[in-house]
Amino acid sequence: MEAKVITIAGLNASGKTLLAERMRRDMKSDSVRYVAFCDTYGTATDRSYYLQQRWNQHDIDSETPTVAAALERSFNLSGSDTTERRQLQAHLYRLMGMEPLLDKYVISLSSGELRKMHLVKTLMAQPKTLILDNPFIGLDAEARTMLTHQLLRLRQEGMTLYLIVARPSEIPDFTDEIIWTTPEATFRDSSHTLSPQPDGLPLLPVSPSVATESQPTQKEKTITSHSTEQNGNETDGETIIEMHDVSVSYGHRRILGPLTWTVRRGERWALSGRNGSGKSTLLSLICADNPQSYACDIALFGKKLGSGESIWDIKRRIGYVSPEMHRSYLRNLPALHIVASGLKDTVGLYARPTAQERQQCQCWMDRFGIGQLASRSFMQLSSGEQRLVLVCRAFVKNPDLLILDEPMHGLDLQRQQLVKRIIEAFCQQTDKTLIMVTHYEEELPRCMTHSIHL
Repeated sequence: MEAKVITIAGLNASGKTLLAERMRRDMKSDSVRYVAFCDTYGTATDRSYYLQQRWNQHDIDSETPTVAAALERSFNLSGSDTTERRQLQAHLYRLMGMEPLLDKYVISLSSGELRKMHLVKTLMAQPKTLILDNPFIGLDAEARTMLTHQLLRLRQEGMTLYLIVARPSEIPDFTDEIIWTTPEATFRDSSHTLSPQPDGLPLLPVSPSVATESQPTQKEKTITSHSTEQNGNETDGETIIEMHDVSVSYGHRRILGPLTWTVRRGERWALSGRNGSGKSTLLSLICADNPQSYACDIALFGKKLGSGESIWDIKRRIGYVSPEMHRSYLRNLPALHIVASGLKDTVGLYARPTAQERQQCQCWMDRFGIGQLASRSFMQLSSGEQRLVLVCRAFVKNPDLLILDEPMHGLDLQRQQLVKRIIEAFCQQTDKTLIMVTHYEEELPRCMTHSIHL
């Protein structure tokens, strides 16, 4: 069979992953490998993960694997140790840029770094066909470009690739065939026109003003920030976050800082940076999920961390969603209970919601267009539907500080616009503060007032 690239695209819950799994079963070959990045951090099968694990150095002991050790173990399991296979290993390390990561602990990798490691492990087995589910989500622009080049090289080396994407912009221009999916049918397109969506695919209602709005260009500066005036006045309210010379290091490797940063009530910050630049680590300090929070000079809502408040006092005023949270929610609970856990600030619901809380959660789920999923098991939802449930969880208590770490990854264009509209509505409350992370500038709503680049 001639090597080719086939892209499976469609709306969330349109059956893309089910189609790919059916194809894999039909192929029935040891030379086929399937890698799903459905939770936007790591793979969809690591059930031992918990929310704070990435930052908890107490979990690191003599048994904790580095990237080099994990890949060497995979190498030994995937075949005999020969000169030819060692050459393949070196080739894959160069291809994926693994050398700078080899001494890092696996549990401390960023989403993009972990993705590269899993791809290398998969390619060690020298598959003839590779199926990648959501290969680009969680990657910065440079990493997406690099991965695209790597996929082209794999095809040139004789590998057939199936790519599952939710964004038309992620369809490579070297795609040989596109399969568009809906819950009712599939559409094949071999014309290479790469049209965004064929006639007949369902759309969510999107306001024309939202669909055509342009995003402001934001100039980024390394470990610095800038503000843009909004309505002629710059925000000068209560200090929500105050950091002075904050640094985070694990062993000899510095992950973040030194960073001095002040966020005031009513400001809306866009936080950007390459994979591994420390964005999620910075947010883990704010949410007190990182044990190093209390060793840093950080004040939240006017109180210095470690001055007597509990972690629950901090979380009570914060709504939060992140790739790490998505990865840790591998629980067979109804979707409404996942949303309700945001009222209790728990990962998993440990108290049954009251009738009033259920109604509150249902209203928010209706607003996000997922009200019909309230009684469905979270584990039975598509990755895009799961992401919407977790974003809804962040909003459900109308928090003072809303932290959205890659909230739209895995969402199709229509649902992205819906989430943007809800963020805009949230920010119409002048006393609310927002921090949002994204690798796609077009995802940023118009209400952003400041930006910081790591």
